Amino acid sequence: MTASSEELDLFRDNVCRFLVDEVEPHYDAWEKAGIFPKELYLKLGENGLLCVDQPEEYGGAGAPFAFSMVVIEEVSRMGFLALASNLSVHSDIAAPYILHLGSEAQKKKYLPRMASGECIGAIGMTEPGAGSDLQGIKTTAMPDGDGYVINGSKTFITNGQHAGVVVLATKTDPKAGAKGTTLFTVDAALPGFKRGRNLEKIGLHSADTSELFFDNLHVGADEVLGRVGGGFGHLIDELPRERLALAVSAIWHAQGALDKTLEYVTQRKAFGTAIASFQNTRFELARIKTDIEVNRAFVEKCAALYAEGKLDAATGAMAKLATTELEGRVTDACLQLFGGYGYMQEYPISRFWTDARIQRIYGGTSEIMKEIIARTMVGR
Repeated sequence: MTASSEELDLFRDNVCRFLVDEVEPHYDAWEKAGIFPKELYLKLGENGLLCVDQPEEYGGAGAPFAFSMVVIEEVSRMGFLALASNLSVHSDIAAPYILHLGSEAQKKKYLPRMASGECIGAIGMTEPGAGSDLQGIKTTAMPDGDGYVINGSKTFITNGQHAGVVVLATKTDPKAGAKGTTLFTVDAALPGFKRGRNLEKIGLHSADTSELFFDNLHVGADEVLGRVGGGFGHLIDELPRERLALAVSAIWHAQGALDKTLEYVTQRKAFGTAIASFQNTRFELARIKTDIEVNRAFVEKCAALYAEGKLDAATGAMAKLATTELEGRVTDACLQLFGGYGYMQEYPISRFWTDARIQRIYGGTSEIMKEIIARTMVGR
């Protein structure tokens, strides 16, 4: 199923209208509060902006993948990267895990409520001692009667404070290495599920990021997601979409920073003339524009590959590596063109710059992306 440019443009207009009406007036307050209100997800669901490419039978719109990316594109371009991060985890990571790996019962239990915004999704991978090294996780799920008992903790979990369901990576056989990893869908209402503090970050302030604890939490065998012992392979299979979504947000966040900068340099004057008239400014803008467009073309190629089921791990890693590194350079260069005002929080460019820094870390660091790419070239 493909989408026409007219359909995508109409949908993009709807996304922008929602962001202007429902997000922009409140975003600064949410940043100061350090969290989005849960009600925002209900409004997003009512407007068809959650789990957009999910099948209609599970509450989605059944739209092509490109529509889901439009949501991330516009949220990022408008400088709401914290929201883009939360929405991406919910709609483009957690929901696809359940859709692709879940039983019919799991899909019916969680997906319609995720599309409506009633149930917010999170991914429980990272632990205090295991970040990009997913094989190093310590959280265990031991067989117990008709199910499993889970013990352990996770950290840096996006949507952790609001999560209604967590796709949780555990060790069902700690001695089996990667083959001992199993995924579960964990209902946050279960006894033994505990939320830690909402972590304070240098950026993405309104994106709740939490510690999660599992204390003798019992789940039925029907909450295994995918195959017992197949969790590591499932994670690898789903990472290309996650990294593609991050690449999309990076490109459009960089575009948003450029848009803000163009507006500023054409109005701000120095030595009696607009900053945009200086050769250094013009050359910087030309370089930024070129870099964005070149990377955008590659990301669009990757999106087309994903829609065809052909995006492999290395190509997804290349997209994530290239675009997030670019995003860092662009937001830094744009802030520089604002001069001292760029360092003031009242100017949105400061948030673009601060928020962009995490993109080279989460979803796999730039260093891990390089290792994934290199392995396809020269092996281990």
